[in-house]
Amino acid sequence: MVGIRARILVADVMTRDLVTFSETATAKEVATAMSGKSVGSVVITKEGHPSGIITEKDLVERVIARGRDPESTLAREIMSSPVSVIDPRADAMEAARKMAKLGIRRLVVVDKGMMVGIVTSRDILSTAPELMEVLADAAKNRIIPSKRGESLAGF
Repeated sequence: MVGIRARILVADVMTRDLVTFSETATAKEVATAMSGKSVGSVVITKEGHPSGIITEKDLVERVIARGRDPESTLAREIMSSPVSVIDPRADAMEAARKMAKLGIRRLVVVDKGMMVGIVTSRDILSTAPELMEVLADAAKNRIIPSKRGESLAGF
């Protein structure tokens, strides 16, 4: 009997082009980069390590809604901290569970102490159709065993 395990890793779904700024960057610099690079968040660093994250929501709620000056408001004043991280070799479902448990939508991906990307809940959700396709193919080819030891054809 042949078994199948569709394992999708964080490395398979993460975004590798990580946008980072130091804690001393201004809210305007961050917002300009987010707009120019079409990203919804940036990682804030201190001495090369992630110290916080700023999202579009952070800019709206912590700068605009409060009437703060974006040119003088520093990243460290508006970032969400601490940053939650995950290993690129972790299972994508582990990342999803971690995000759900912490009530967040982004994890910085760190490999051997180095930031290598970011994974979002949207990145993980985008894998669901691919996973369903793998399972459907496996069922069609009768390689998913049932609990009773038979192979399942269909679901």
